[in-house]
Amino acid sequence: MKVILLQDIKALGKKGQVVEVADGYARNYLLPRKLAQEATADNINAAKMKEKARLKKLEEEKAQAMAIAEKLKACQVHIRAKAGGAGKLFGSVTSKEIADALQEQCGITIEKNKIVQDEPIKTFGAFEVKCKLGFEITGTINVLVTEG
Repeated sequence: MKVILLQDIKALGKKGQVVEVADGYARNYLLPRKLAQEATADNINAAKMKEKARLKKLEEEKAQAMAIAEKLKACQVHIRAKAGGAGKLFGSVTSKEIADALQEQCGITIEKNKIVQDEPIKTFGAFEVKCKLGFEITGTINVLVTEG
């Protein structure tokens, strides 16, 4: 019997694949557990349409990530921090502070866990901070820390 897999199954294949399995295996295991559906013409067409929509959505998300990376190049984030003697900050500039300042000053929303800091920012000056946008696309945020 031919079935369309609704989930990845280790021994059979990936989600969306059409595979040939034994009738009993399909009737008694795959179909009742909603792991697969029969491969009728309508179901195959519906699966193809879902796959096409999923690929289109991925392309849109990738294009959006590229656009954000381009916007980040033109934007510089100013962060004011309190400091002690010798230009050392009290604490450090966190990724949450960078994300909040980026939203406020440039209107770009990036989650704080996507901002990657090699080492904490503990002094005044200009810094470049990497940002993972997904789809192996990284952007660079220009951060300027001033006394305030």
